[in-house]
Amino acid sequence: MSKLATRLLAGLWFVGALSAQNLKEFEKRVTEFTLPNGLHFIVLERHEAPVVSFHSYVNAGSVDDPGGQTGVAHMFEHMAFKGTDSIGTKNWPEERKALEGIEKAYDQLEAERNLGFRSDQAKVKDLEAKLKAAIEKANSYVDPNVYPRIIEENGGVGLNAGTGMDSTVYFYNLPANRMELWFLLESGRFLKPVFREFYKERDVVREERRMRVESSPQGKLMEALLATAFIAHPYRNMPGGWASDIEKFRAPDAERFYKTYYTTANLTIGIAGDANPAQVKLLAAKYFGRLPAGPAPPRVRTEEPPQEGERRVGVESPSQPLLILGYKRPNQNHKDDAVFDVVSSILSSGRTGLLYKELVRDKKLALAAMAAATFPQGKYPNLFLLFLVPNPGHTVEENEKAAYEILERLKKEKVDQATMDRVKTKLRASLVRQLDSNSGLAQELTSYYVNYGDWRKLFTGLDEINAVTADDVQRVAREYFVQKTRSVAYTVQPKSEAKGEGK
Repeated sequence: MSKLATRLLAGLWFVGALSAQNLKEFEKRVTEFTLPNGLHFIVLERHEAPVVSFHSYVNAGSVDDPGGQTGVAHMFEHMAFKGTDSIGTKNWPEERKALEGIEKAYDQLEAERNLGFRSDQAKVKDLEAKLKAAIEKANSYVDPNVYPRIIEENGGVGLNAGTGMDSTVYFYNLPANRMELWFLLESGRFLKPVFREFYKERDVVREERRMRVESSPQGKLMEALLATAFIAHPYRNMPGGWASDIEKFRAPDAERFYKTYYTTANLTIGIAGDANPAQVKLLAAKYFGRLPAGPAPPRVRTEEPPQEGERRVGVESPSQPLLILGYKRPNQNHKDDAVFDVVSSILSSGRTGLLYKELVRDKKLALAAMAAATFPQGKYPNLFLLFLVPNPGHTVEENEKAAYEILERLKKEKVDQATMDRVKTKLRASLVRQLDSNSGLAQELTSYYVNYGDWRKLFTGLDEINAVTADDVQRVAREYFVQKTRSVAYTVQPKSEAKGEGK
């Protein structure tokens, strides 16, 4: 191990976990158990500070969105912060009636709209007014932001959630003496979530898409790349969903998604910090034991067909030119997964990566150049990605040609041993950075458990990285970095602006 790696690892209590022998010492701090209803817990003891991090991992994301409801996984994530029948309401019996009234009004409105050209527009306007009134009535019973307020008032920090392609996660930290509060709140929102303020929150989700995709050159280009690279698999859809789907969401849509995918067999809990495993087991049984047992939900049926030729898409944008290259690659469980990690680090590892040294530093073709081994996520076959930002005065075409030259060199010339050693050291250091906090540990332990069947893969995966050879790098470059399976997305100046014409 290099001196750099030694310095990075020094002082961390789990320094020895990088060896098989001391992994057993790490294991002594980990307790795993599964409740009778199928919900799995992973508990890591770290008693250095009286703080505990909690991470709930739902093995479902936007790939599981039903047809015509892209973004509904993300929509339910927002609902999970709205409270229960006892948290967030001023009068639950009346609020429940009002929420039912909203859906009845919405049903009537949709029925009239669905008549198409035969619909009575005066009646549509009247039904729209009734729906608006029903929503306002239901919202009058809401005690807003109670769920996050309770957490903050009890010293909680880092409250957040995220919906990805493959998963949805919920996480925050609490003082150790408030641990039971987490069990009460977290089990409650998965047991009996209330879909209050749904249509108000739908507007929030729509605005998020507007900001992250429609008003973002990078977001628009990434969306175009995915829709081009994947013609069948739901990786083609951004996690936030398409605008037309979002605007038509109904509360029952999100409820159906929740009932299908938020089952105990599909949920894993990670807890790291000043926690006693015996106490955790008691609290888990008391609170999460209330959740009914449920089967594992259905998985994605659609498989992406083989790509038989390069695909290209240009997106008009007055912004700084951007270029993305995506090559089809197998999923995260493939034997070459570790090789892709090494290749990515060879190409893009700060100032020592080939992309930076050649395109940014030496040739000054790009302002930024980076690679991603797995995109958008890894449960299903995905993309190896290159992202390039041309320097002013240089073009997308110049950057694309230069990138191909670097990839061709990986095919023809073996990477030297010094480079192999350096990138492996950086990958080990990256792991250390992920594990330098309770929250990072809780997150990684749950993620690796769900995706690989064993959290130990978090550490044994380093052995796979170390086993990667220069021959492996060359073989993978030759096999996967080919024109036939490549998708290219780039920005182009709008024609009127490119010609200097007025608006």
